[in-house]
Order: sequence, then C-alpha cells, then structure tokens
Amino acid sequence: MLGIKNINRLFKKGDKFLSPFCILVVTGFLFAACEQNKDKVGKAYTGPVEIVNGVEVKYSEQGLLKVIMKTPKRLRYQNEDIVFPDTVNINFYDPTGSTVITRLRADSGRFDPRKNVYLVKGNVRVVKSQTQELLTTTELNWSPDTRKVFTEKFVSVRNMVTKDVINGNGMDAEQDFSHIKFRKGTFKMKFNEL
Repeated sequence: MLGIKNINRLFKKGDKFLSPFCILVVTGFLFAACEQNKDKVGKAYTGPVEIVNGVEVKYSEQGLLKVIMKTPKRLRYQNEDIVFPDTVNINFYDPTGSTVITRLRADSGRFDPRKNVYLVKGNVRVVKSQTQELLTTTELNWSPDTRKVFTEKFVSVRNMVTKDVINGNGMDAEQDFSHIKFRKGTFKMKFNEL
C-alpha cells in the first residue's frame, strides 16, 4: 500500500502517472461530468398519488341508503381523476333503503370529478331483481347529481322469465333502472305456441 509519505515522494519526483497536471485534468473532467447532471431534468411522475385497497362507497339521500359501490382498489391521480382498475360491484336500493333491487357488475371503472360522473366499462351486467331482467353493455355512466344512468353504446335487455329481448344503441334510465328509455332500439318477443 502506498502511504502518504510515498505519495508525496512520487509527487516530488514528478512521476508521469501522478503528476499534479494529470490530477488537475482528471479532477476537471469529474467536475464537468457533475455539472452536466445538474442540467438534466427527469421525467415528471404521472402515476397515482394515492392507492386505496378494499373500497366501499355509500350514497344516501335524506338518511336513506341508495347506492353502495365496492371495488378491490382505487387509484387517485394528480388531476383528481379516480380509477377503479379491478372489478366494480354496485348495489342500488329501493326507496326505503333496505332492499337491493338492482345489481351492477363491471370489469373496471373511473370517476371524473369535473363532470361528477362515474363510468364503468367492460362486460357490464345489470340484474334487476324484481323484474328478472338482465341488461348487458360495454359501458355505462352514472351521475349522482341527476340520479340517471346513461350510455351511447349498444345495450341488450333480456327478460329471464319471458325470454323477450330488447336491443338498442344508447340508453337513459333512472339510477335504480326502474324506467329505461332506449335512444334507438329493436324488440324481439318470443310467442308461445297456440
């Protein structure tokens, strides 16, 4: 090992590898390299600023439960958008707030705070308990302000008892799906043999 005395002796001899000139040049390169790193700006973070697991959101009106939404994960971003990347399950309750009358299931969802609208996507299935109807579509929107559900996408409603089918493009409905209005639709009815 080289001790301090040996290093000083090499400097005094003017050793070509450890000459003061070489040390200054190497030090200059190191400082120049450090200066370049200060000017570099990293890419801005665009990921979620908040992650919540096991989410359950309840909506009530005048103390009566109207809607419960459950999902395994919620992500909130800097622009305040909220994304539900996993399965979304929503239960809509009757006017007394005691009985589930409609169940909704979707692959994912999101909440847009600027419009105050929830959007669910992918294999959306809505089951109306009282009328035994099944609504299927690829996308549904729900506005808590207007208490309406709507979509521009293709919708199919099948009565599980009578096997009647209504298909349509676009739909508007009450949040409990009690009244559904199709924007453009066709009706298929199965007649029983006489």
